[in-house]
Amino acid sequence: MKKNICANSKTFSAKTLSALCLGTASVFFAPTVLGLGPVAQAAIPAVGLPDFANLVDAVGPAVVNIRTTERLKSGGPGAGGQDEQEMQEFLRRFFGGAMPTPRQQSPKAPRGAQQEREVQRGVGSGFIISADGYVLSNAHVVDGADEVYVTLTDKREFKAKVIGADASTDVALLKIEGSNLPRITIGDSNKIRVGEWVIAIGSPFNLDNTVTAGIISAKARDTGDYLPLIQSDVAVNPGNSGGPLINMRGEVIGINSQIATLSGAYNGISFAVPIDEAMRVGEQLKKTGKVVRGRIGVQIGAVSKEVAESLGLPNDKGAQVSMVEPGGAADKAGIKPGDIILKFNGAAIERWSDLPRLVGSATVNGKATMTVWRNGVQQEVPVVVAQVDDGKTAKKDAKAPEVLGRNALGLKVSDVPAAKKQELKIDAGVQVDDADGVAALAGLQGGDVILQLNNTAVRDAKQFNALVAKLDPKKTTALLVRRGDTAQFVSLRPTAK
Repeated sequence: MKKNICANSKTFSAKTLSALCLGTASVFFAPTVLGLGPVAQAAIPAVGLPDFANLVDAVGPAVVNIRTTERLKSGGPGAGGQDEQEMQEFLRRFFGGAMPTPRQQSPKAPRGAQQEREVQRGVGSGFIISADGYVLSNAHVVDGADEVYVTLTDKREFKAKVIGADASTDVALLKIEGSNLPRITIGDSNKIRVGEWVIAIGSPFNLDNTVTAGIISAKARDTGDYLPLIQSDVAVNPGNSGGPLINMRGEVIGINSQIATLSGAYNGISFAVPIDEAMRVGEQLKKTGKVVRGRIGVQIGAVSKEVAESLGLPNDKGAQVSMVEPGGAADKAGIKPGDIILKFNGAAIERWSDLPRLVGSATVNGKATMTVWRNGVQQEVPVVVAQVDDGKTAKKDAKAPEVLGRNALGLKVSDVPAAKKQELKIDAGVQVDDADGVAALAGLQGGDVILQLNNTAVRDAKQFNALVAKLDPKKTTALLVRRGDTAQFVSLRPTAK
């Protein structure tokens, strides 16, 4: 019976793209013979193409095959596979009782006793990073395994200990008992260049020591929570997981982890965990067996060009704060919904997804500085990075009191009652009682609370309507809107009078 090639598949795109982990259970496959057409005249002389043979000879011995197993119990009451249970039910119905099975008749397995048997769970790859036997691989390769076995190219097999595994980065650190083992040279993933040649070595479909080659396609793909992954067109398949991505200097620059595919097969796009990040994770796993990450307690999103223009920002970089967890590190530092975080500890936030990575790698309980854009002014905000701080869920919005006239944005607003201000932990703002026209088209609705108009904080309904009356209908306006416990900027243009 064929098995799923990847029990721990990951989602890369909800609609069309799935990123498959490359560790696999046993599968059946057959080689295919390809018909070859006429040989085309090469545009570049063959002498200019790279020769990977010496490179493979040098680094190949440090690449290992990883085999995982699990223990299954059998022989006890209700034990046995589905086929055995179905057979017992058949015998009970047609013969009035269950016939004994060979296992039950065995004198070595008393009635009611349970026995354990070890079965293969999956295969993957890895590579040795130290002569005393530390091995890097993927977390999903060893996830759920009862036993892990590491086999070298010289056919020596070791029982490995899982020092630790981090699912967020898909990195695992293993240890085998040995000395003077072949080890791979660690490279610098920050120095890779798009277009440079790389090779992958691993065990696709349990075919160990398989070498494939290609180029780096992109350096930082946002496919991971804490990692920008390396994209390449190196052919990798189930079983390649955990194997090294190697440059032409024989240095490992990444750990092959995922493929992007529409069919489940290799489609020319594969992803690797940058080795710099993997080594940092590996060091934490070696010291404590787990990874500790920083957290400041904010929900963030991208800054649109329209919002950036409305707020006077020079570009649409940074991370827009939509929610601040009560009592969290950011809350204690004075961060507010609508703030745009431009830098963290001096590092620019080019994309909003950069912030979780920078915060995650920061020292827990250490001090950091954030550069924040608020009300048209750039300021420095100190923050003490926390590890875990669960926020409380805000209560539902209260019913709006007094309703004022509709303004040029199609909004009817009123002052926020004192009780609701206390509930939402805000000092000012207006609540939306009704939305029509451009406001309704932009998604505003009754119960929303408007905290800011462009770079001006909203105090009350009278001031808000006065600000709206002065808006230029030719320019886009940004409203900071809070709904429940989150806030985000909404771009719209006032109706011309």
